[in-house]
Amino acid sequence: MMTTITTDSDQIMTTLPALLHLMAWLSPAFPTGGFAYSHGLEWAVEAGDIKDGDSLREWLTDVVTNGSGRSDTILLRHAHRAVSDPEALRDIVSLASAIAPARERRDEALNQGRAFQLAVAPWTSTHLPEDAPYAVAVGAAAGSQNISEDDTAVAYLQAFTTSLISAAVRLVPLGQTAGLKVLAALETTILATASETKTATLDDVGGCAFRSDLAAMRHETQYTRLFRS
Repeated sequence: MMTTITTDSDQIMTTLPALLHLMAWLSPAFPTGGFAYSHGLEWAVEAGDIKDGDSLREWLTDVVTNGSGRSDTILLRHAHRAVSDPEALRDIVSLASAIAPARERRDEALNQGRAFQLAVAPWTSTHLPEDAPYAVAVGAAAGSQNISEDDTAVAYLQAFTTSLISAAVRLVPLGQTAGLKVLAALETTILATASETKTATLDDVGGCAFRSDLAAMRHETQYTRLFRS
């Protein structure tokens, strides 16, 4: 069976089994431990950078378009394409591990990547090192199951954004309705970033969401913490 998802920029064809895989793998219930990480949001809230829905939306827009959201999606796409090339996958893993701007950001990616590889084993196995960052592990798993690269990129960015909004709802605190308004407002940004990364090379990895990177560094010494990053 086939279902069609239409966006302003293109048309994506998704088989229902592939959709089921993505929904399972990127669900908050999938045991990757994502609920334990705030991606630096905890420090941003303490510093006053994020204090309501509007400031959260602006922060996440920068992270998705100019920061780790964009870079991770590029890495995911290249891991998807290299799924049958173990050497290329190892090179992508090395690059993804090296570009982390802070210790906690690196731990976040590696810990979730290890957990994802263990959890996804009933569906697939990939030629990945154990310490593969999360985005690379997701891309390789989707590629091994012939799940559309574009669909995977969109689903990953959506799950990434949803996870950070969930952290902000607890930290600011925001109400659930305010968090959902932010998620709805970011749909265009998510689709645009997923589309823009389609032609990106590994040389395009990197960004300029410097405040987010600084937040990751400052969180390491934050006095009171609920999250691991």
